[in-house]
Amino acid sequence: MIACGDRLEIVALSGVPIVERGDDVAGLAEAAVRRARIVLRDGDIVVVTSKLLSRAEGRFVELPRVEPSERAVALGATIGKDARLVELILRESTHVSRSARGVLVVRHKLGFVVANAGIDASNAVPSGAAAGSGPWALLLPEAPDASAAALRERLERSSGARLGVVVTDSFGRPFRLGTVGVAVGVCGLPPLWDRRGESDLFGRPLEQTITALADQVAAAADLVAGQADERRPLVLVRGLCFDACDRGAADLLRRAEEDLYA
Repeated sequence: MIACGDRLEIVALSGVPIVERGDDVAGLAEAAVRRARIVLRDGDIVVVTSKLLSRAEGRFVELPRVEPSERAVALGATIGKDARLVELILRESTHVSRSARGVLVVRHKLGFVVANAGIDASNAVPSGAAAGSGPWALLLPEAPDASAAALRERLERSSGARLGVVVTDSFGRPFRLGTVGVAVGVCGLPPLWDRRGESDLFGRPLEQTITALADQVAAAADLVAGQADERRPLVLVRGLCFDACDRGAADLLRRAEEDLYA
């Protein structure tokens, strides 16, 4: 699993329309590839933002329709967050890892430890929403690994190429400022690259080196996809060599019993 040469290409597959509930994501990806006049090759990785999948799955929630529980009301008052949003966060989580003023870090039902259960209010309004409705929130996709597998299967069938697919979201990190793209869904490429046993420059065997390959792909693609109004939810990463793999994003997660900060 190395760069096949001395360079990588990261190309936005532009022209994707604003996605709505029920839209065919694979069809949109195929059209974007054709529009870019790209012929998919073995080893290409198609990176898709989680928000595109969430919108296609209809994961919109209008906050005024959320009835907060007593726990959500109390926690919202303590940390200064809308109790309705806190209720959504709790519903999408298995437990709260950290809470402070303006901060709620939880373990999502998918296993990720993330602020606000990955719920986003940006670019979250469905088309056709009535004037004055909302505010709106958008939940993470229901099953990102399965979505990645379905997209891979469709693109491989239409292109004949052996591909990887990564579903990305933007996560903050403890002890570091700013967000980075991470993989929340993976199919076709190894989520982790275990290099233990290989030699360093001086012949010493590596003992701890396991690279989060899917996260590195996600972070690289995020530079092109953008976070605001760029409208580039599909990105092609070309130039990596890897063995086909059906492992998912769960491989990237530290087990709960190893969480030093829970």
